[in-house]
Amino acid sequence: MTDKNNLPACPVAILLKLIGNKWKILIIRDLLSGTKRFGELQRSVGCSQKVLTDNLRELESKKLLIRKIYPEVPPRVEYTLSELGMTLNPVLQEMAKWGEKYREFYNLNKSE
Repeated sequence: MTDKNNLPACPVAILLKLIGNKWKILIIRDLLSGTKRFGELQRSVGCSQKVLTDNLRELESKKLLIRKIYPEVPPRVEYTLSELGMTLNPVLQEMAKWGEKYREFYNLNKSE
């Protein structure tokens, strides 16, 4: 978990430190709708296996998601947002609203 002594003073910088790349945001977006397996996430997010694995491990280490391993052959692994991770829902909803507003602005102004 991130050491509280290493957190930036700015709250926005803290958020960016935790989820500040597009892969993490897309992973969180997908997990907001419920538990997913690795393959589902990889198809939806569209990144390589290594990139997805690295980002899932970082989110898990920051206590934003929970990884559950089932003792089966082959092993089954599922990812779920933690209670803390679920609190990012309003943040992503606002990002989505802003993205829609920008799309409308862009479409209105692209002929200029």
